Amino acid sequence: MRSWPGSLIALGAALFIIALAGSAIVVPQLRLLHFFQSLIYVAVVLLARRKVAWGYGAGVVIAVVWNSLELFVTRNAQGGLVAFWTLLRTGQAHRVDTMMVSLGTAGHFILIVGCLAAFLPEAGKAQWMRFAAGSVIALAYFAAIVATLAPR
Repeated sequence: MRSWPGSLIALGAALFIIALAGSAIVVPQLRLLHFFQSLIYVAVVLLARRKVAWGYGAGVVIAVVWNSLELFVTRNAQGGLVAFWTLLRTGQAHRVDTMMVSLGTAGHFILIVGCLAAFLPEAGKAQWMRFAAGSVIALAYFAAIVATLAPR
């Protein structure tokens, strides 16, 4: 994964894992969920290193779904930017967990670009089927861990 798309995939996944860890430090009830969620990104990076379409599909779809939820449903991504701005202006960190959402959102945008840039030049019919399969598996895994591990 020495190409620039591979570097973007690794960077985007790393930023999201850092966001998961930061959030888990501040909100201990999320630790187990975030540990299992981080495994998605480890898998995406490992599969992308091998140029496996499953990994690109998983990376794009999980990032698009998560960003859509955080930008348009919960609006935590925007709240995190406000919290970052407050930190820069006042030196006081409030809502670190929400700031981590913004970091994760940025990581996801980088991951999407990297996965698409790596996948599209290689995309044939069989590759699109693998891309779709990776998407479905990642979403099913994500739904399963949220259903079983999310704090109530």
